[in-house]
Amino acid sequence: MKKYVSIDIGGTAIKYGIVRQDGQILNRNVMNTEAYKGGPAILEKVQKIVEKFQTQEKICGICISTAGIVDIKTGTIVHSAPLIPDYTGTEYKKVLENQFRIPCEVENDVNCAGLAEYHSGAAMGRRLILMLTVGTGIGGSIVMDGEIFRGISGSACEVGYMNLPGGDFQTLGAASILGRKVSEWKKEPIERWNGYHIFEAAKKNDELCIRAIDEMTDVLGQGIANICYVLNPEIVVLGGGIMEQKDYLRERIERAVAKYLIPEIASHMKLAFARHGNDAGMLGAFYHFQNCRQKE
Repeated sequence: MKKYVSIDIGGTAIKYGIVRQDGQILNRNVMNTEAYKGGPAILEKVQKIVEKFQTQEKICGICISTAGIVDIKTGTIVHSAPLIPDYTGTEYKKVLENQFRIPCEVENDVNCAGLAEYHSGAAMGRRLILMLTVGTGIGGSIVMDGEIFRGISGSACEVGYMNLPGGDFQTLGAASILGRKVSEWKKEPIERWNGYHIFEAAKKNDELCIRAIDEMTDVLGQGIANICYVLNPEIVVLGGGIMEQKDYLRERIERAVAKYLIPEIASHMKLAFARHGNDAGMLGAFYHFQNCRQKE
């Protein structure tokens, strides 16, 4: 059975492993991205990962999921947030194919998450999917009949920048806002209030933590509704670390969406939580690779 190296590059961690042709992940591993060292250092880490696996077994391809806007034809990062200096212009496909003489395909991480949920997750077989990942920021992707909808310049569904009253979607509704609000309201160090502590306190009826979560979910409901008015998706899949609190968040998000979305549209849209968690990037990169091979 064919095997592929799959690498998921985030701002904090690089997750990697071998994906078999049947979609099974083997040899999972993780390392710190050390984003502050910049794009060239991350490329060097990726080269070492591929080199290590290639010495152990026959590898048929390299699948990469990464933060940033990607030109999927050239496998190049065409735009990156300041979190990773000198990342824009990183030519993964060119460099890795020249070095290892096997095909390489590169895709944006949120697009990969959408593909993973379409092929084997919460949105299996759905025709029109909106995928949102909620973390430090908010990322989005649209999957139509199994294909990523990219727009004219390849940057469709950059929903984090969507304007809402008081700011943009990700500034107001991302998970990172929780710690800032709670620490400010309680006049305590922000290190004291990460997402885990906020949810644990909320479950014990801490009023300020509940208020911060309710404000965040209200913004999420408003943003989701705005996108649904344009897109009319069959399903909205929510991912990102904070969505592991789905038992606490589900009712709140559903209530917020219903507040802003008319019943005629809401009644045809399902809200779901991502199933693949930390594997989404690696799996989605593999599915993207397979899609590219089939088209060739």
